[in-house]
Amino acid sequence: MFEICPETPADEPEVEALYDLCFAPGRTALSSYRLRDGVPRVADLCLVLRDPHGQLMAAIRYWPARIGARRVLLLGPIAVHPTAQGEGLGGLLMRDSLSRARRMRFSRVLLVGDAPYYSRFGFRRLDDVVMPPPTNPDRVLGLELRPGAWVGVAGLVTRAPGAVTRPPNAPQGQPCAMVASPKEAVHDTIDPAADR
Repeated sequence: MFEICPETPADEPEVEALYDLCFAPGRTALSSYRLRDGVPRVADLCLVLRDPHGQLMAAIRYWPARIGARRVLLLGPIAVHPTAQGEGLGGLLMRDSLSRARRMRFSRVLLVGDAPYYSRFGFRRLDDVVMPPPTNPDRVLGLELRPGAWVGVAGLVTRAPGAVTRPPNAPQGQPCAMVASPKEAVHDTIDPAADR
């Protein structure tokens, strides 16, 4: 069994160390980090996955962003410890966090990543959404948490003004959850070249 919990301030050094381990030096210079700099994370959706011994095995974060007046969840980074890649833990964390986002009444999720990997979760290329350069347009992907949520949403992705983290009247985030080990690990390595 694994435990998925919202990230706490006490987890942050471990999470940052995991991201440093999994991603190339200079990751914070990427375009998506300009959208995150100085913007509070969506705390209820920033999750850590620990093994039965309490070891941090995976982490995912979400940030608020905007496209015009439309609210967007910016997913990333997501990382799985190198010793556990291919075991399905990234998929567990993706599905759990997206389920929480739906329950919290968010409408749409945006990420920059590898379409063949993220399409299994329902993400598709967004032709009319522009990330700050330099970003490959083929890697700008979106997921509708509500039917039609991306219809008519177009333009440049910008930083979210203020610290609004959930839609009005949305339920509070969920506590920790125990999840079983994935039964099969099918291509669940996190895209190492994802624009984090």
